[in-house]
Amino acid sequence: MTPSRVLRIAIGILAGLILAALVAFWTVRQDAGRAGGVPAGAIATPGVTIGGDFRLVDETGREVTSADYAGKYRLIFFGFTFCPDICPTELQLIARALDALGPDAAAVQPLFVSIDPERDGPAQLAEYTDMFHPAIVGLTGTPEQVAAAARAFRVYYAKAPAADGSTYTMDHSTYTYLMGPDGGFLTVFPRGTGAGEIADAIRQYIRSASR
Repeated sequence: MTPSRVLRIAIGILAGLILAALVAFWTVRQDAGRAGGVPAGAIATPGVTIGGDFRLVDETGREVTSADYAGKYRLIFFGFTFCPDICPTELQLIARALDALGPDAAAVQPLFVSIDPERDGPAQLAEYTDMFHPAIVGLTGTPEQVAAAARAFRVYYAKAPAADGSTYTMDHSTYTYLMGPDGGFLTVFPRGTGAGEIADAIRQYIRSASR
């Protein structure tokens, strides 16, 4: 393993630990809020900022911002269409979670943000996301737009040589983010979280907001 590869892995691990710490702090605050009868989405967490406005391009080639999805719960995963295993697995879980939600799925907009804009154009993303669920929308953009969105969500990614040396792959963090209808951060699902658990969490937020 080359020194640069070791460095990329170390940076990815550090980014994951920082995000995990932020999420742990957020969860404690949420639990305290639930105990006091306050909806989880209403808990303020000073100093913790995950998410924010973005400007990207959707599968149709239309420029979009986070405001285009206002009013919907957003399930957001950052990945790339050439991903051999992790991205397909996580998108399958998101698709199954949407199916498990039944009518409540109408309140959710799943977004797949490409961290490989060099290869992932709108048409490529449309073909890819359609393999998993018709509701999933792929987003791409310029390298600068993608980098800005990734920074907002504390996402690590980096280009890395492929094992066979023929092309490249992407190292990246593997969290799925749940944002509220106002765009605020609600929670994050680590890689491998079950579809039922994701659906139950979303349903709980929907029910809490309607009380």
